[in-house]
Formats: sequence, C-alpha cells, structure tokens
Amino acid sequence: MIRGDGGNAVALLFVARSPDNHTMFIGHFALGFAAKRVAPRVSLAALFGAAQFADLLWPVLVATGLEEVRIDPGNTASTPLDFVSYPYSHSLLALAVWGLLFGWICWKKAPGALVFATIFALAVSHWLLDVAVHRPDMPLYPGSAKLGLGLWNHPVLERLLEMIMYGAGLMVYVRATRPLDGTGRWALWSLAAFLFVGYLASGTPPPSVSVLWMMALGLGGLTLVWAWIADHHREAMYD
Repeated sequence: MIRGDGGNAVALLFVARSPDNHTMFIGHFALGFAAKRVAPRVSLAALFGAAQFADLLWPVLVATGLEEVRIDPGNTASTPLDFVSYPYSHSLLALAVWGLLFGWICWKKAPGALVFATIFALAVSHWLLDVAVHRPDMPLYPGSAKLGLGLWNHPVLERLLEMIMYGAGLMVYVRATRPLDGTGRWALWSLAAFLFVGYLASGTPPPSVSVLWMMALGLGGLTLVWAWIADHHREAMYD
C-alpha cells in the first residue's frame, strides 16, 4: 500500500520514471553522457533519447494496450514490476529498427557516419544492459524466447556496477564539454543530481499501471528538456 507521506510521493515519481525501476536506470544515462565525446555535434538530449528510447516508447505502448506490465511486488529483489510483454519497445530486433530510424534522423541534422553509428549503438545498448539485469523477459524479437541474466536479484552488485558506470559517463561528458555560462554549470549538475537521487529513492510500487505510464511520460519529457538546456549552454571541447 502507498502511504500518503512526502517521502513515498517522491519515491513514486522515480519508480514511474521507466520500466526498469531503479536498476539499469542511470546506466542508460551513463552511456548517453559518455557518447558526447564520440558525437560532440549531437545534443545531450538526443543522446539520452537514443539510450532511453525503449523506455520513452514503452509507456505509450502500455497506454494503448500494445504492451503489458503488471505491478507485482517481490517479482525480483529490485523491482515490483512484471514485464509481461514489451516486444515492440524492448526486443533486440525492434531496438535495432528504432536505432536505424533515430540514427537516420540525427544524421540528417548532423551528417556523419559516426553520428549515425553512435545513435544506433545507444539504442541497441538499451537491450544489452537490460538483459544483464532483467530476469528472462527480454525478447530477441516479437514471439521469441526471452533472455535475462537476473542481476536484479543481486541488488548490491547491480547498484555498485551502475553507480560506477554513471560516475564514469558523467566525467567523460564533463571533460568533453565546458560551460558557456552559469546555466551550463548548474543545469548539468542539477540534472546529474536529479537522476542520481531518483535512482536512490526508487523502489516504491506505483498504485496503478495508469499512474506508472503517465509519470514515465512526464518525467521522460522533463529529463530530455533538462538535458537539452544543460547541453545548449555548454560547448564541446572536441569536434
């Protein structure tokens, strides 16, 4: 049961942030941060969008009934969610297709094979990271057998690995860019803190699937806007 206190209200915001709950949440953002060094002409918002594309599409498909999730506290040691079906947002084949499409869009804005390859790799990386932490529920393609190594059931190890990833990715971004003004400093560090605190605060089961997908959409959009503002007020050190 969700109590009405402020602490649980904050936690609810972050449990609904993505279908991955707290696990492999900031790990995806870690790769988005680090990718700025490889694709300096691409906005951090686009890099985040590629790395998190599966989790941005997922709530839309859940809302429309094309994919299914159940709230099942204790499903694993780390998440109260049972991902019954999400072949169009989280299968390897689907993410390869979405990665090709998103990569082409970014390539049109910032031409270059490296831009295309980076966006595609970020989109597909979502599947690879999720396979590491999920129980076997990650499809290769719609209707395929499902894979998952289950690090969710080893939360101490999972959290340690993900925090190391996040710190490393953030430091790569900081070294690859420099602030143009105060906004470039404070927007970045407040965004980094927001993501990290959300990661630590998550774990409370959402009261309903409807709340889950609505909050996922809202916070997903907020994160992308925040990332765009931070990156817009910084300049790349490499080109």
